[in-house]
Amino acid sequence: MKHKLLFLWSEIHLQKFFMLFLCIFVIGITSCDQSYTPRPKGYFRIEFPDKKYSAYDELNCGYSFQLPDYAVVDNYHDSINQPCWKYIRFPKFNAEIFFSYMPVNNDVAALIEKSRELAYKHTVKAESIDETYIETRKGIHAIIYDIGGNAASSVQFYATDSTSNFIRGALYFNMSPQPDSLAPVIQYLRKDVERIINTLDFSITQKKTIKH
Repeated sequence: MKHKLLFLWSEIHLQKFFMLFLCIFVIGITSCDQSYTPRPKGYFRIEFPDKKYSAYDELNCGYSFQLPDYAVVDNYHDSINQPCWKYIRFPKFNAEIFFSYMPVNNDVAALIEKSRELAYKHTVKAESIDETYIETRKGIHAIIYDIGGNAASSVQFYATDSTSNFIRGALYFNMSPQPDSLAPVIQYLRKDVERIINTLDFSITQKKTIKH
């Protein structure tokens, strides 16, 4: 009799333990399915320097504009044939603007169309392309192309006085396109693109003949 009672007592405890384990297991699965939220992808905090601008003059090419103090200008790799083409580099952000200059010889419409084609070549990977028109106090007309998505160049632009001078620029990062993490930097450098356009001056000196 004593052994039977002991057996029944052990069986009851075993059943209780099993039921307790089953409840904990079910509650655990339910809470994981309903309340678990993946952590959002994080990015390193980027410290942006204050914007302070200085004049940049290219006397032999006849243009000038203002640049932020954290930018440097390097010559184009084929500076013998294209002395007025430049790289505007932003070392802190591993980025650069490829800046090209062309004289206008009754072909401003063709130059504008070429710039538009180069911007819209990114439509394969671009999520969107927005155009912003600018007219400066010096009579310079410009369009900025904001290219969304995984495009190699996120900001492109051209500016011209329509009669003699034409420039084109394209912002590139020396890394794989990462639109989410680069978005704050793109917006920060886009303000510098606007500053270049709004301070662009084609009247600083008589320029020499430049090849297309």
